[in-house]
Amino acid sequence: MQVIVKVKKIGGSLMARIPSEAVKELSLKEDDEVQIELSKKRKSYFGVFKGVGEFTEDDRLESRL
Repeated sequence: MQVIVKVKKIGGSLMARIPSEAVKELSLKEDDEVQIELSKKRKSYFGVFKGVGEFTEDDRLESRL
């Protein structure tokens, strides 16, 4: 299972919360040990310009041969 979470600062530590859907699916309980593989999510800069959104069907480039 792969989930994306935000890291929050609590005291002097950084914490990542496990979503309730993942807790239910994995039947996690307090004090269970879990293995976590960390990687920083890459940002997509698609659509960062003002007024430019995601591609729609109207944006499709069609060959006119």
